[in-house]
Amino acid sequence: MCQFIESIRVEGGLPRLLFYHEERMNRTRSLFFPGAPALRLADYLPEDIDGPGVMKWRLVYGRDGVTECTCTPYRLRPVCSLRLVEADKVDYAYKFLDRSALERCFARRGDADDVLLVRDGLLTDTSIANIALYDGRQWCTPAHPLLCGVKRRSLLESRIITERDIRAEELGRYSLVRVFNALIDWGEVELPVSAIRMSAS
Repeated sequence: MCQFIESIRVEGGLPRLLFYHEERMNRTRSLFFPGAPALRLADYLPEDIDGPGVMKWRLVYGRDGVTECTCTPYRLRPVCSLRLVEADKVDYAYKFLDRSALERCFARRGDADDVLLVRDGLLTDTSIANIALYDGRQWCTPAHPLLCGVKRRSLLESRIITERDIRAEELGRYSLVRVFNALIDWGEVELPVSAIRMSAS
């Protein structure tokens, strides 16, 4: 049976982007489990949500609702370099619990910290996050990511980033890349484009 995850950033006991997470969870459930009732994330708030620093509230859910709920301290994994890896056959449009295809791509990172996946010649995401590149005027995020993340949606709605098809060979047009997701804040991880390495394939 398909299972899915939501990972939510919590600071000072307050979950971030809760509306977006709940909307995605219920949209996923209605698609994969037609007729499944909508869920309220507020009904699953753990008692230990008000921990020190940034906390990661993780839920696993499926046809029968939420099956796992944990809240643990979040530690940002350092990302100082990325390696381009072809991922034409990888499909991760929904946050499946099964991340084996992404994990296989991550294993091809070589001496880089993470991979930047390329599908049909276009940049998509890292193994865990969306990206945006700076062209000197604006931050552009790939128009066809593997996963349309909730932080990405929030940044698009706020017009902080804009969508664009970005081909791997066009990287030289950009100077900076930012890596972000629901847990990694905008601007928290920023690299020079020169830190993106060619495929190790």
